[in-house]
Amino acid sequence: MHFEYLPDRLDGILEEAGKRDLDDQSILSEELKIEWEGRYQKGVSFRLALSRFPVVKTLETFDLSFQPSIAPRTIRELSGLSFIDRAENVIFLGPSGVGKTHRAISLGVKAVEAGYRVLFLSFEDFLGKLRKAHVEKKLEKTLTVLTLPKLLILDEIGYLPLSRDEASLFFRLLCRRYEKASLILTSNKSFLDWGEVFGDQTLATAILNRLLHYATTVNIKGESFRLKERRRSGLMESKTPVTKEDPPKDDETSE
Repeated sequence: MHFEYLPDRLDGILEEAGKRDLDDQSILSEELKIEWEGRYQKGVSFRLALSRFPVVKTLETFDLSFQPSIAPRTIRELSGLSFIDRAENVIFLGPSGVGKTHRAISLGVKAVEAGYRVLFLSFEDFLGKLRKAHVEKKLEKTLTVLTLPKLLILDEIGYLPLSRDEASLFFRLLCRRYEKASLILTSNKSFLDWGEVFGDQTLATAILNRLLHYATTVNIKGESFRLKERRRSGLMESKTPVTKEDPPKDDETSE
């Protein structure tokens, strides 16, 4: 067995073993632990690089108190990643800035740490890949590549309307991944608006049927995190409560 990470730590392990009077079995256990941890971290770093996250976010850094519309139980269940094993989807809906992308990435990072292959793409980049592949007659190959990750995250569906051809390409990918691998999607549009987003109500219905058959939908409501931070820094006025006007006095009349 080739040890990649143990040699650099071996002297320290033996010195610590002498101080703690460890037996041979305990020393071996420590050595294997060091080697395993090194290989695990290397694997995580490699999968993170392949995932193409724009930034690494974690579940622990999300302020649930600021978005009470998110049920903590739902997030705990999703963080267990059993939805990936069941090839189910997750959809985060809500206005801009409420934490949809943060949540999507943090689940993706969890999946990477658990050993899954993950790919993150903005929906615009995703469509660009498919359009290019279609023109270059490499569509089948590209669809196959996008089917391989156990978790594919597509961010910001609905910010730009799609042509019917683009919507059809997305539907083809859904069919490829259906009941085989998971999707996480984020969108600022409610499902009622997806007919407009995809440019065809019939196609939008077909997309939603595939997407929602096995899925968890998380609706996030509330104020934008970015607006909150601007208020904290004094760049925006704080919200002030709306008060009712004083009632007219006895000698006042309304027009």
